[in-house]
Amino acid sequence: MKRFVPTLATAVALGLAAVSVAQAQQPSSPPVSTTVIPGYSDADSKAVLNARLAALKAVIELTPEQEKLWPAVENAIRDIAKSSAERRKARITSAPPSHFLDILSAIADSEEARAKDIRALVAAAKPLVASLSDAQKRRIPAFLGLTDSDGPSQPSGQIWIFEEEEG
Repeated sequence: MKRFVPTLATAVALGLAAVSVAQAQQPSSPPVSTTVIPGYSDADSKAVLNARLAALKAVIELTPEQEKLWPAVENAIRDIAKSSAERRKARITSAPPSHFLDILSAIADSEEARAKDIRALVAAAKPLVASLSDAQKRRIPAFLGLTDSDGPSQPSGQIWIFEEEEG
């Protein structure tokens, strides 16, 4: 037993030395390059909004009578995207908050503005939604980004019509 411990210690030391030599001889990996993807331009944002509006309209499959009610909904969504982008730009250019209460106040202001926007969309959409079949109505929530799991308290920021605000 007395010879076993020194022999074991020697074996461990030699093993560690071999590992460190092997690691030292490995060529170093080149640094991982990062590609910076530029943010959306205003034209990109407009194109994405146009595509989403066209897709929403296609998902609903409007009848000719329902088509007459669509412009109010589209205009409300466009207004939301515009005001969301304006809020984002204002947030980016504003001075950083100096206190946690400034942060809470900004959150409250944003939630209040989004609530106003949602109410305007609801008012604009009521006539159209009243004319939709159950099948048409069933397609809309998931397309907007609404989920069943969050219930009525789902954060408004999760709905794609507000993504311009997050930037």
